[in-house]
Amino acid sequence: MASKTLRRRLHHGDVDGKTHEHLEASSSDGLNEPLLGNYGSDRHSEECTLEDLWDDERRKEQLHWTFLFSQLIAQWARWLANIVVGSGSFIGRFFTFPASTQNGQRTRLLAPPLTPVQEVRLRYLRQRLEVPFDGSRVEHQDALKQLWRLAYPDRDLPPLKSELWKEMGWQGPDPSTDFRGGGFISLENLIFFAQQYPESFQRLLHKQDGTRAEWEYPFAVAGINISFVLAQMLDLQSAKPTSLAGIRFLELLQEDEMAFDNLYCVAFQMMDAQWLAKRASYMEFNEVMKSTTTQLERELALEDVSSVKDLPAYNLLTR
Repeated sequence: MASKTLRRRLHHGDVDGKTHEHLEASSSDGLNEPLLGNYGSDRHSEECTLEDLWDDERRKEQLHWTFLFSQLIAQWARWLANIVVGSGSFIGRFFTFPASTQNGQRTRLLAPPLTPVQEVRLRYLRQRLEVPFDGSRVEHQDALKQLWRLAYPDRDLPPLKSELWKEMGWQGPDPSTDFRGGGFISLENLIFFAQQYPESFQRLLHKQDGTRAEWEYPFAVAGINISFVLAQMLDLQSAKPTSLAGIRFLELLQEDEMAFDNLYCVAFQMMDAQWLAKRASYMEFNEVMKSTTTQLERELALEDVSSVKDLPAYNLLTR
């Protein structure tokens, strides 16, 4: 973190950044849908003349040869990378090669070969993502109780079904019904946040910073959404991350086995900062999440970031 004073700081009040990425829901058992938000696209159609069709055919032929040439270049680049760069080398951490795409889809990147440490930690993280919350399991019930004790250390523990859970930001008296958008890892993330950054956790839980809206986001449910969105942004449920944020995250995972949980805490704090900057209310939660992921992707792309603690937004957290 020696370079922190020289790093280009990103202003978290600047919420009108670049175009937001499109987030697609996964169908896995652990994280399968966001609780809030629908991401859609507009479809337009137009009539084509005969001249347009001929032009279209010529463009297709040009694209065909361009595609073949780009495939050849990509294969050559991968072959050269395997020979020159080598697995886990310093150079390999900074070289990614574009893979060919068609039909206007987003360009994907090829991650460097994983180190043994990255492979083990990524495999473990994916196993965590696949575990759904099960309210009938004793260890999951105990985790909920642990979260309550961390959130309210001076209060008695309520039953697992009680109106008191709403005070933490669950939507109903039974918190287990709110995990449809996130697996057990989202509860683990909240517990980690409360344990590692208790001051920030308490300030967000009790909405102590800034001028708050009358209709605030529910703290616990927002936490579940952040787990879901973060896993999608980092492309963790693909065979291998192909987004820039996902590839940079692998570098963070090399340095810190709890990189996902630490990044979750940064994202939660960043989301609240965006919320205050936008003067948002509950109905704008999805817009705030989109601007949060955009800001987080920018910070992950900074060259001097090699750990979560190097992110400018990490300075927002307090223990």
